[in-house]
Amino acid sequence: MSPTVESKTAIFRRMLSQPSWAGLYRHSVAWFLGALVVLFVIAPLIEVLPNGRLLSSAAVSVTMVAAVLAVGGRRASLVLAAILAIPVLIGWWLEHHRSEGFAFLWFMIAFLLFLTFVIAQFFRFILRAPKVDSEVLCAGISIYLLLALWWTCAYTLTARLVPGSFGGLPASNPNLEGFEALYFSLVTLTTVGFGDVTPLSRPARMLAMVEALTGTLYMAVLVSRLVSLHTSLTSPPPPADSR
Repeated sequence: MSPTVESKTAIFRRMLSQPSWAGLYRHSVAWFLGALVVLFVIAPLIEVLPNGRLLSSAAVSVTMVAAVLAVGGRRASLVLAAILAIPVLIGWWLEHHRSEGFAFLWFMIAFLLFLTFVIAQFFRFILRAPKVDSEVLCAGISIYLLLALWWTCAYTLTARLVPGSFGGLPASNPNLEGFEALYFSLVTLTTVGFGDVTPLSRPARMLAMVEALTGTLYMAVLVSRLVSLHTSLTSPPPPADSR
């Protein structure tokens, strides 16, 4: 076997044996995905409870801690994630007691920054992963749900800053927030478009257009990346030169 083939075979074996989890602990990404799914499922249920906002605050706090652990595979990313998470948690609990003015803006801006960082870390992890495993798949699904959550915050912020940005909302709650904002974000991200909630202002329509485009492009990029990873690992090494 030629030195070239030997070196390629060694690289191939090292890639297969290299750990690829991104989080502080193994399966941290999977645990975060589980916490995120639970948060999405229980969001419409706990809002109607007497202490719904308090339970929602606790659920968000748990998900935030899971997110920090999921991207904390390196010390620098762990420290930065923790620094970005602290203002979000403070802002969330302040917004729980006072949902107007500075507390609301603080929470929304801090949460958008934190979500942007987590999405970037997961995307970086997928691009640098040496193989397709459960952690890579969980990271890919987590990014998709985090994109929906990112635009949920963007829609909520737009509805507060530009009144009348969304139509089709009940008269009792004309602002797009909470589960209604999450519902509209997921419907737009998946390009289902039921049409019951409609963007009216130009900022709201711009956000809806970008989210629909992002959801379509992300799925195309993710599938192509996973296929290329799988193909590169399953393809046999080139034959040795017999000359």
